[in-house]
Amino acid sequence: MKIDIETQWMGKMAFEALVTGHPVVMDADKESGGDDSGPRPKALLLAGLAGCTGMDVIAILDKMRVTPDAFHLKIEAEQTEEHPKVYSLITIVYQFKGQNLPMDKLEKAVALSQEKYCGVSAMLGKAAKLIHRIELI
Repeated sequence: MKIDIETQWMGKMAFEALVTGHPVVMDADKESGGDDSGPRPKALLLAGLAGCTGMDVIAILDKMRVTPDAFHLKIEAEQTEEHPKVYSLITIVYQFKGQNLPMDKLEKAVALSQEKYCGVSAMLGKAAKLIHRIELI
């Protein structure tokens, strides 16, 4: 499967990418010469990670007939101090809310996403240490 993304400079530090027909604006903060009109590109990597693993987990839980009332993901990332400033540690926090949420099924769904299905996790895991935890909220 091939994916083409077109990106256009919008002025100053802003860029707009057309991602499968959906516009995504990226920008730098004011201290870096931007207008803060969108997220930074590296932060979008983390958002992609959350979306990828989140979709996996929901699909797997659906097959297990487990439906949370709410599901949130938090990504906590540490980056190096020197350029290129790369993420060195990424923590994925899976937060579930609801009744009848068997922890063993939550753990299995998360493990399958992390170890088998989430391509973003697989790619980022080659560059940074990825860890995760599950919380019931």
